[in-house]
Amino acid sequence: MRFLNFFRKNKPKKNYFLALDIGTEFVKTLVFKTDKDRSSDNKKIGLVIGKGRQRQAPNHMQAGAVADIEGVVATSRAAIEEACRMAGARPRKAIIGIAGELVKGSTTSFIYKRPEPKEEIDLVELKNIIQKIQWRAFETARRQLAEETGRKEIEIKLVNALITDIRIDGYRVTNPLDFCGREVYLSIFNVYAPLVNLGAIESIASKLNLDLLAIAAEPYAVAKSLNLDYSKGAIIIDIGGGTTDVALVRSSRLEGARALTLAGRAFTKRLSQQLGLELDQAEEIKIKYSQRDLSQFVRRRIGEIFKNDLKVWLSGVALALEEFSQKEPLPGQILLCGGGSLLGGLKKKLKGNSSKNQWFSGLSFNEAPKVNFIRLKDIIDIVDKTNLLKEPEDIASAALASLTLKLTEEKGVLPSILRRTVRIMQRP
Repeated sequence: MRFLNFFRKNKPKKNYFLALDIGTEFVKTLVFKTDKDRSSDNKKIGLVIGKGRQRQAPNHMQAGAVADIEGVVATSRAAIEEACRMAGARPRKAIIGIAGELVKGSTTSFIYKRPEPKEEIDLVELKNIIQKIQWRAFETARRQLAEETGRKEIEIKLVNALITDIRIDGYRVTNPLDFCGREVYLSIFNVYAPLVNLGAIESIASKLNLDLLAIAAEPYAVAKSLNLDYSKGAIIIDIGGGTTDVALVRSSRLEGARALTLAGRAFTKRLSQQLGLELDQAEEIKIKYSQRDLSQFVRRRIGEIFKNDLKVWLSGVALALEEFSQKEPLPGQILLCGGGSLLGGLKKKLKGNSSKNQWFSGLSFNEAPKVNFIRLKDIIDIVDKTNLLKEPEDIASAALASLTLKLTEEKGVLPSILRRTVRIMQRP
């Protein structure tokens, strides 16, 4: 009742939004409002004015996916109330992040041969081309997920889509309307998720009385919201509590995203087992270990406990990268975010050392990659008025806020057709 009373007193405001990052360990929430940047041609920016954070119960989430809807709703409600009280505002419009083992992102390329190459491409034909290509990509993704899970059929839905390249008879264009040509080449990055995952998120939004603007795959949101030189590319690794998401930006395009079910919670459980501790005690010691707030002797012992798990984790990252094409070199920079990225020794292991048995020795790196953390300043058009967004775990929710700006501002023929196609493919 207290939560409802708070919202009755604070009516929704048009330019206020909510970003909700439902993680395995924590629910993170940002309240932000849109404004104009007077110092830069009045472009739209997002001002973060409220932040909320609440710990999940151990059984609420499994491998990044919702396992207890009512439990997640209760935790999310508490995080939202905290953020809204700080902001003094109640947004109804929300974007919610989704992650998990079966959330898949990949770039697919198709060539469409036009029956009348001398005719100009009009809007009707362009819609038809994009929809045909998207349905072909959907069937390919569903078949791949079925093979990975060992099921004959798996119900998935398209979550996000982004056109990364379009050419007519080999000539690159940004808007194909009114061009003539025989072959239309389209490269589209798509993110798919199991229907059960999306249904859980929609149910949570409904129970929280939120107007759901979008569900966004968090690797997609982070990659699309980074102030990144796309020509150089990057490997983006988001290490949460239940999953590690690996996204690849290469050759000026978002190429794909993969998820591992080994992340921060696995290291906590290992510490709990080895030291005979409760999970919350093990988590506290893990944090102190990462902050170097333990004696050298204790840190050395914990490092030995984590040694094998770190090897397995690195092997998982290498395996995820192997799934991408090795015809081109992998980008020379790795960018980290997520609360699990602070684990002591992890960044150093990713950098490698002088030994021959590097974790990346079988991959197409030209040299040992440089490893850095993503900072808030790297997220496009987001300004933190709370001065509280200082940790790697805040990056995903800030990226969701940045993506909201893009979704509300994005114009043009291609984005409009793609959005409409996504909505069509999301229908029951």
